[in-house]
Amino acid sequence: MRIDTLIRQCRLDECDTILSLWQETETTPSVTDDLEVLRQLVRENNELFLVAEHDGRIVGTIVGGWDKWRGNIYRLAVSPEYRRQGIGRALVQEVERRLAERGTRKISILVEHKDAQAVSFWHSLSDMGYERDARMVRYVKTL
Repeated sequence: MRIDTLIRQCRLDECDTILSLWQETETTPSVTDDLEVLRQLVRENNELFLVAEHDGRIVGTIVGGWDKWRGNIYRLAVSPEYRRQGIGRALVQEVERRLAERGTRKISILVEHKDAQAVSFWHSLSDMGYERDARMVRYVKTL
C-alpha cells in the first residue's frame, strides 16, 4: 500500500457515508442500498463489514459474508481518487483473513460483466489465487 490507510470495522454512525461512497464510485444500486439495511448489517455482521480510512475519511469498503459453508465478498468500493494505491487489495486481504478464521475454504465474488474496471481488478488478484469461474451463471429474485 502506498498511502497510510487504516482497515477497520465499519461503525454504525458511518452508514450514510458508506451509501455516499457507493454512489460516488458508481456501484450498481441494489435493493439493499438502504440506510436501515446497512445499519442492521453493521449491528449483526460488524466484523466482516470493513472500511479503509485515510486521514479520517472513509475511502473504501468491503463486505464479507459467511454462511457457515462458504465466504462471499460484496461491495468492494474505493473512492476514484484513491484507486490504484493498494487499498482494494488490502481490503480483500483483510476480509479474506477474517473469513479464513471462521473456517472459510472457498470465497465467491460476483462481478458484473460490463464493469471493466472491476473485472480488471479481480483479474489482477490472480497472484492471490482469484480466478474467473466460467462454469457459473447467476440467477436472482428480488423479494
